Formats: sequence, structure tokens, C-alpha cells
Amino acid sequence: MKKIYYNLLFFLLLVAFGLGVAFAIDFYNNYKQQQLFEAISAQNEIFDEQKLIAMAQNLAQHPYVAPQNNLPTSLKNLNYDQYRDIRFIRENGPWFGKKLPFEIQFFHPGSLFQNSVTVNEIIHQKSHEIKYDAAYFDFGKNTIDTSGFNALGYAGFRIHYPLNSKKYYDELISFLGASYFRALAQNQKYGISARGLAVDTALPIGEEFPIFREFWLKKPNRKDKSITIYALLDSPRITGAFTFVVTPGKNTIIDTNATLFAREKITKLGIAPLTSMYLFGENTKNRFDDHRPEVHDSDGLLVLNGNNEWIWRPLDNAKTLRISAFVDNNPKGFGLLQRDRNPAHYLDFEAFYEQRPSVWVEPLENWGKGWVELVEIPSIQEIHDNVVAYWVPETPVKPLEPMNFKYRLYWFNTLPVNKIPGDITATYTGIGGVSGMLQTQQRKFVIDFDILNMQSEVKKGIATLEVSASQGKIVGQYLTYNPVTKGLTAYIDFEPNGQTSELKAVVKKNGKQISEIWSYQWLP
Repeated sequence: MKKIYYNLLFFLLLVAFGLGVAFAIDFYNNYKQQQLFEAISAQNEIFDEQKLIAMAQNLAQHPYVAPQNNLPTSLKNLNYDQYRDIRFIRENGPWFGKKLPFEIQFFHPGSLFQNSVTVNEIIHQKSHEIKYDAAYFDFGKNTIDTSGFNALGYAGFRIHYPLNSKKYYDELISFLGASYFRALAQNQKYGISARGLAVDTALPIGEEFPIFREFWLKKPNRKDKSITIYALLDSPRITGAFTFVVTPGKNTIIDTNATLFAREKITKLGIAPLTSMYLFGENTKNRFDDHRPEVHDSDGLLVLNGNNEWIWRPLDNAKTLRISAFVDNNPKGFGLLQRDRNPAHYLDFEAFYEQRPSVWVEPLENWGKGWVELVEIPSIQEIHDNVVAYWVPETPVKPLEPMNFKYRLYWFNTLPVNKIPGDITATYTGIGGVSGMLQTQQRKFVIDFDILNMQSEVKKGIATLEVSASQGKIVGQYLTYNPVTKGLTAYIDFEPNGQTSELKAVVKKNGKQISEIWSYQWLP
């Protein structure tokens, strides 16, 4: 009996020792991490993009340490409504009342946002931390003791600018959570988001979500038309230095320079990721019992590939995960668009989906070989972002070897690229065949093209429809003038063979392409 007792005691001592060692290692790593940040992020020193890149490179040479979650219980336990009751007081803001073109406001940590970030401002090239100040916030009905919050930091921030009126500072761009940010152009409401980076998205090993650990904002001068934001990205396997130059307007432009350093191997790197929501539209409406005709922040992916081909992939919300890859060499642009701007197609006068932004990614240098990847995740609620699009470089990621990507993000009202006419404005689906003789084993696709004044060309066979399927058969196709839209409408009957099929359709005039390429993935 004594032997069992001593063995148990010895085992418990070993466990305690192991836990102690683990705690000590964790404490040491956090201590070293803090020393590292203090060493490379000293205040009142000259700060520029090159210093930020050096910080990211230095950080990549050390083991990743997750941000410390030192949030008080009073903030951790806030529910949704309690958290929303904490509001920033504009008049107390650090840039308020100084006749600057931009103002900064902060998000308070709490509820879902439990990690704080450091926010600095750059004045005369020198960096100064904007320390937490409870006086910036109105806590509403919450009874919270803020006396110990001095070292708290912020959950994120937003920049305001007189975007729609000289008399009011609208929200322009916000950074909140992981590496997510979203922006607005004139007369838009928040919808689609962008991210700093996507790591191993839609892989069985699980996605890794990098975070922006620290920000530096160049304090604007009174006549500045743009604002510069620097961000330090970090995750278990990669670090990055990001420079965002934000220029607001009818189309808000964000010039982005990202320099990345991998700590170790990464299977799939997603550059310039865009994240949006698609619940249902013309091609998926039968799945949802909803009074609204459509619910989505974006309705399609548009790609301009290296061969100057315009490809339109209407978004879908299938019952299974969908992954599409558009292989390319030196892409010229891609984006998630909210193309349908008719309020009658949404009938939602709280969400105003017709006012959601479209975002276009334009590489500012050659990106080489790779592919634009579209991931569509099944969803039954509009509160979830279930669509992601990004560029995947073919070149493997090499640890500690710098990778640089320069691109321009347009949050636009008007597509910032000259293109051929022939936008695809709608895709409808239903049972194949003709009315009264429906074929349940077939699927019908109806595509509206914004190609005007072509009634005569269609009748004479000068304008034609070209359709293909990688699997299954196209058993019927018909192109006609549409008296309602004044454009062209294509009818396609497709007979599946039980395998995934890539469908394509394009309108040509005298053999020359005059429309976008309609691209659709059929899943059995």
C-alpha cells in the first residue's frame, strides 16, 4: 500500500514539475517577446516603412507568442448589447477639433474582441503610442471600474473623413479583429471585408488566422488627401509588414505594400484576400423561405486574367463546400462585386444590400504564375461571411525569404478598369426542358447579358452563343433579345453525368467575343 502511495505521490510531483516547467517556458517566451517588441518598437524614434520591414523580419526569427489576454472579467463577460453600449466620444478624440482631414476613433476591448492592439501615431517621422484613455469612451448603462485599464490598449480603430458631405465625418475604414479591415467609397454601407493575409484556407489541416499586432498612423496635415497606415502582421508561421495608403473618394483607393517572412512551411498562401457574404439570389432562392428576393453582400467574382479575358463567376450557396481555381500567369485583377444595385431586388430597407461595396484587386507588378481561388462555404444565416477570394502564388513559400506583393484595392462604385461591354447581370436556374415538358434530369440556366441594341444581330445570326461543359452534355442553347432588359438573354439546358462540371458561355459577334465569360461550377 505504501508503494502505491509513494508511486502516486511521485507521479503528482512529476505532473506538478511538468506544469511548472511549461508555465516557466510560457512565461519566459512572453518575457522575451515583450523584450523583443520593446527593442524593435522603441518610442520617439524615427519610423518608416523600412523599419517596419526590419521589425517583421526580426520577429520571424523568433518563435511565435500569442498576444496576452489580460482583459478584466468585467469586459470579457459583456454580452452583445452591453458591448454595443460602449461608444467612442468623438469630441474627446486625439485628432478632433484640429482641422485635420481625417479623425481617428477607437474600438474598446471586450465581449468578442478580447485581444488588444497597440496604436501609434507618427508625428514628424517619430512614433508615439496613443495610450488607452477611458475618457475617450461613454460606457452607457455599464457599471465598469476603469481605474486599472491604463495599459489596456484598443480592440481596433476606425478612420473618419467627410466622404459624403463636408459637414460630417463619415466612417472611411476600420480595422477590427485578426487582420480584417473594411472600407467605404461615397454613398456606400459596410459589407465586404479585406484581410491582410489568408493562410491554408479551406485545407484539412485548418486555417491559420494572422493578426495585426500593432499599428502606426501617420498623422495627417491639413491639406492631405490620403492617410498612411502601417501594420505589423504576425501568426504562428508568418510575419508581415503592411503599408496602406488610403485615398477616399467616389472610388476609395488603398495602395498596399506587403512584405512577408515565413517562419516555416506554408501549404497555401492567399494574397489580397476578400471576404464576403452570399446567402441567396436568383440562382439559389428556392433553398430559403424568406420574404426578401435576394440576400448578399456580393453576387459574383470577376477576374481579368493575363490573357485579357474577363471571367464572371456568379456566387452560389450550395449544400457542400465549393472551391474554384482560375489558373493564370500575371493576373491583371480580380474582385468580389455587388453588381445588382436595384433596391427592389432586395426589399431590405435596414440592410440596404444594394449599397454594399464592390472591391477590385489590381496587382501593381507581375505576380507570376498561380491562381485566383474562390471558396464558397455553405451557410444558413446572413450574419456569416461565407465567401473568400484571393490569389495563390505557385512559387512555394521558403522560410525567412522575403516575399513582396504590391497591389491596389478599389472600394468602388464604378469599375476602375476599361472593359468590353457585355456584363453578366443575372443568372437563374431551374428544371431543364421546355414549359409543359420539363426534364428533371436536366438543369436550365438563364443568363442576362448587358449587351444593348443587338436585336437585329441576333436574328441574323451575327451574334451567337458559345457554350461548353467539362462533364455532362449541353442539350440545348438559345440566345435571344430581351425586351425587358433591352439586352440579350441566353438559355442553356445541361444534362449532368454525376460528376463535377465546369460550364462556360460567351456571346460572340462575327466570331469575336463581346461579353464576359460566364463560368459556373455544377456540383452533383
